[in-house]
Amino acid sequence: MIKTNYIKIEKIIKDKEILKLFRVVEKSGGVLRFVGGCVRDALKGIEVNDVDLATDLNPEELVEACEENRIKTVPIGLKHGTVGVVLADKLYEVTSLRKDIKTDGRHAEVVFTTDFKEDAARRDLTINAVYADEKGNVYDYYNGLEDLEKGKVKFIGTAKNRIKEDYLRILRFFRFYSMFGIGDIDEKALKACAENSEGITRLSIERVRDEFLKILATKRAAEILKIMEDAEILDAFIPHADYFDELDHLINLELKYGKKYPETVKVDVLRRFFIAYMPDAEFANYICNRFKFSRKQKQRIVKLASRDIIEDIFEDDSYLHKMMYLHGKDNCVDEIFEYCCKNKIDHPKLDETLKKIRDFEIPEFPLTGKDIINVGFEAGKNVGELLNQLKTIWIEEGFALSKLELLERL
Repeated sequence: MIKTNYIKIEKIIKDKEILKLFRVVEKSGGVLRFVGGCVRDALKGIEVNDVDLATDLNPEELVEACEENRIKTVPIGLKHGTVGVVLADKLYEVTSLRKDIKTDGRHAEVVFTTDFKEDAARRDLTINAVYADEKGNVYDYYNGLEDLEKGKVKFIGTAKNRIKEDYLRILRFFRFYSMFGIGDIDEKALKACAENSEGITRLSIERVRDEFLKILATKRAAEILKIMEDAEILDAFIPHADYFDELDHLINLELKYGKKYPETVKVDVLRRFFIAYMPDAEFANYICNRFKFSRKQKQRIVKLASRDIIEDIFEDDSYLHKMMYLHGKDNCVDEIFEYCCKNKIDHPKLDETLKKIRDFEIPEFPLTGKDIINVGFEAGKNVGELLNQLKTIWIEEGFALSKLELLERL
């Protein structure tokens, strides 16, 4: 199905330099179209960040066409038919149309084709198999436009077959249902996901982790994870989670206060991950290792799990200022949201506290080791110890002592 002039191209692209590539491909006898998420998101009024393109030229033909027109290309995935094209210092991925000959998990055996419908047939969901040209004409081969409009998230063809081609599609199905689904979930798809969930264990944990965190970033994450839990899908790849109500509470707080304090309160998938589990330090270590989180991510989650949250952070400005100086503003936001989620409350002073966090300017300690040496102390280990003692005094007295006053204390 073709819908003429169905979308304004400005919704897909910010830089019209990319339109030059359409002319180059056309001059070489080929067709170039936008595909997948960029078209889907533009149709739903969501800001497009990544642009993917598909062409009926094979990779060699595309590279040759670009070279003839002095456009730089990068061989980022020639084996799979993907060429990187550089326009105005930005890299765009252009993939040649493909059809599956044999599928084995993620590693499908493909051949190039010139048929856009054959290319669409190998994609996962109907809403992700929509193409658009540079004139705004939309090409829909599997009823993706209607499904997107009605909030139906469905696999192309048989759900079981699509899933077995790449088991990550189970998680992708739930992510897109969380983002675009309206009404009840597709029961056939849910059944196929549940029956094939063991296949997730065959995937690299990094791919699973990244997709799982994308689900956590959605507004309906708690609801979706509960559906996955009830269908025994989460058990296939992650320890049991018990705090879906607390997670939903956190998401609502982030949405509510994120509008008022966008620079202070952001969607934070690590915070959401922590709240979904509420682990102690030992369990936090385990799940961070299980998901191969980075050292910095692990430190943050373990730190969240290791501390006692006290209400003083809402009641005592000096304590709040001290926490912001020692641990940073983001850590304080973590702490107050953890307190609210554990108690399932919207604390009466939460708004006021977030405002204080936003407005607080973290002070700079006025002394250096050089200042201590200049008043007669020998350089060495003692200088650092004295500096730390003075900093502790400075913090406890509300950052009020000047450089001269600190030297007098010394």
